Amino acid sequence: MREFKRTDRVADQLQKELAVLIQREVKDPRLGMVTVSGVEVSRDLGYADVHVTLLGEDGPERIRENLKVLRQAAGFLRGQIARRVKLRHVPELRFHYDESVVRGQRLSSLIDEAVESDRARHAEEEPGDASPGSDEGERD
Repeated sequence: MREFKRTDRVADQLQKELAVLIQREVKDPRLGMVTVSGVEVSRDLGYADVHVTLLGEDGPERIRENLKVLRQAAGFLRGQIARRVKLRHVPELRFHYDESVVRGQRLSSLIDEAVESDRARHAEEEPGDASPGSDEGERD
């Protein structure tokens, strides 16, 4: 078995090209800071599911608006890719919002909060506990 499947190589190339094209060529003012987080290409190379994240804009309305702009620009982007990448057939682009980054940040902040509250609880317990063998309650 080959180390890399053709669909994986095509997906990687599409991700690189789309990242550049979206930043430099799509001139719609409604489009925010879009990052292409991943591309999955179907086995027959008919479709490419493009997963995007939005920097600093995670409101549902802004997500919908950005996806709408990207979907409207899909034909243009596909044409640009056809010029840059040597493929017999450029896959149809389908854009999806990737929640994994936001979910990861949320989980990371929850973990940080739990660790901080655990530290605070242990810090409260330590000063009040007189450990055995300490000189604290013994006077001559």
